Amino acid sequence: MDLFLIGLGGFFILLGIIGSFLPVLPGPPTTWVGFLMLYFTSSVNVSLSFLFLTLILALLVFSIDSILSVLGVKKMGGGKVGIIGSSIGLIIGLIFLGPFGILLGPFVGAFLGELLFNRNNTESSFKIASGALLGFLSGVFLKFLVSIVFAYYFVIKVWESLADLKL
Repeated sequence: MDLFLIGLGGFFILLGIIGSFLPVLPGPPTTWVGFLMLYFTSSVNVSLSFLFLTLILALLVFSIDSILSVLGVKKMGGGKVGIIGSSIGLIIGLIFLGPFGILLGPFVGAFLGELLFNRNNTESSFKIASGALLGFLSGVFLKFLVSIVFAYYFVIKVWESLADLKL
């Protein structure tokens, strides 16, 4: 059973890393589920305090990510339309352009939203779209960094348990 839980935990670690880039998967909280799987094993030592601390960190990063995109648009003078356009652009870009759409989608969505609905000029809409992209990329970087650190600790915890088995 432990081997199954370790494998399932590893799956959630990888899924969380991928989720750092995709808007439909919350990266760090998904990665944290990998630690939760380890907690339920008898062969890998994961303390309740470690589990709680990493959960708080995962939820904090998830919250900060949501705020970064909004701040990026607002800092450059955009409004609700720019934020909504950025989110819609991200989803549409991902569907039609794949990984390239992750970068292009938020920018184009915020640009078109501000240009069409707020009647901003091209220069102002471009500035707001740049803020949306910068906020999005900052969030992705933060989520990816935390997910990679979680993956590192997952591997360390599993490795330590293998060393303790004295095969």
